[in-house]
Amino acid sequence: MASRIDDMGAELTMDGSSLYREEVFTDRKVGTIRVLTPVQASGSPDLGRQVLYVGEAQLLTTAGALPLSFEIEARSLDDAVSKYAAGAKQAFERAIEELQELRRQAASSIIVPDRGMGGLGGPGGLPGGGRIKLS
Repeated sequence: MASRIDDMGAELTMDGSSLYREEVFTDRKVGTIRVLTPVQASGSPDLGRQVLYVGEAQLLTTAGALPLSFEIEARSLDDAVSKYAAGAKQAFERAIEELQELRRQAASSIIVPDRGMGGLGGPGGLPGGGRIKLS
């Protein structure tokens, strides 16, 4: 596998100035909050950067569970827990909007065969030589 990465020319180096220690908190019912604490390359806390709080939930769809991830603007874990519901609601709304947009795009991508293509045009095919008119 290493040779494949080398062949692709990808440079896989971690940025020691952007490291975080990750802790996971869950109520085992609704979701998860990940607390990302900035650290220096030595592992000691990096007090120059803010702690990040990331909420995680799942949206159940007919195609299966869709994972949702969203940042929570908070000053502490307690604050993040109280703001989790609002962040999850916004993430659900964004996901629903994106799914609706994907459906619209899929519905509008009708392929219309050209007259020169065999099959539908001409005798015994669709009237008008296989053209579909959208109004």
